[in-house]
This record gives sequence, C-alpha cells and structure tokens, in this order.
Amino acid sequence: MAALLGACGGGESSGDANEPEGKFHVKVTEAKFPTTQQLGQTSLLQLGIRNTGKGTVPVLNVSFTIAGEAGETSPLPFGVNDSQRELAQPERPVWVLAATYPRLHGSSDPGGASTSSRKTFSFGPLKPGETTKAVWKLSAVRPGQFDLLYSVDAGLGGKAKAVTTGGATPGGSFATVISDQLPETEVTDSGEIVEIKKGK
Repeated sequence: MAALLGACGGGESSGDANEPEGKFHVKVTEAKFPTTQQLGQTSLLQLGIRNTGKGTVPVLNVSFTIAGEAGETSPLPFGVNDSQRELAQPERPVWVLAATYPRLHGSSDPGGASTSSRKTFSFGPLKPGETTKAVWKLSAVRPGQFDLLYSVDAGLGGKAKAVTTGGATPGGSFATVISDQLPETEVTDSGEIVEIKKGK
C-alpha cells in the first residue's frame, strides 16, 4: 500500500487558505473494528482509503464521533458527555487512544496529525490511485452499546470535499457492545495492559 505523505503525529494542522475547491473521489476499501469488546480490552480500528479520482486529495482526514447527543456534544473523538451534574469534568472516554496512534499500516511511527478539532485526524495528501490504511489502537473503558461514526474528507479548510462515486460523503459506523466483565490482563515489559490469552 502507498503511504500517505505529509503530516506526522503530534503537530496541529489547520485549514489552508490555498486549499483547492472541488470534489475529490475516495472510497473506503476496508473498515474493521470488533463488534463485541470487554472493559480493558485493546482493539485495532482499521480503515483503508483509496483515491479513486484523477486529482490528488489535498489533505485526507478522518473524523470520529459517537452517535447520539452525548457523543455529538463531546469534544472527544471516542467519548461522550456525561450528564451527571456532580461531575467536574463531563467528558468521559468510551475508548482511550494509545500513544503514537493513529499509525499508517505497517509503520511504527505516528501517522496522523492532530487538527483544530480533537475529533479529526489529518493524513496529508493522497495521490490518484493510491490506497492507504490507517490504524487506531483503542482500549475500551466504558461499558454499553455504542455506534461509532466515522467520516472521510479531502481538506481542512472547507473547500475540498471528499465524495463517493455516488456523490455521498464517505464514511460509515461501527456498532459495538462493550461488556463490563473484565478480562484477565497483564502488564507487558513496555507497560502496556494486554489480555491474557486462553491456554497461557
């Protein structure tokens, strides 16, 4: 797969005044995320995206939000607003994103820059015909049933728009149930909490 050029994790990207205006055709070629999870379980969310148009996508980016008012009003990409009045900090994560993620598939380096919106991850330009896969490493920390929505766009300034061949905004959702039954875990030498596999 072709790696996206441009942004690396940690920096902030913003809309470019020189961003070209127009529609850029892209296709989600792969979308994976477990539908059943447990508290403390770490899973990979994987998205494959292909530029099916004739022009270079200026700034490929992916945005996440959890469906419903609690998710839509939260500034967290993988979190919700908790309505309990006694909470000093109403934002509550449903999944915690691991450090140095997202990454491009097969890379150990960060591959998505932060933007002015915490819900949006920027991956830089994508040339015609190229495909890339982005990976998010997420740990479930809140039980319940959640629909995680994602959308793909072609720019950060509002001028460049990603569309499918049918003219719709590329994207989709993952319907996931997180159980409150905690799996057996252990801490690796690198400090990561992982599930103990059966038979170990």
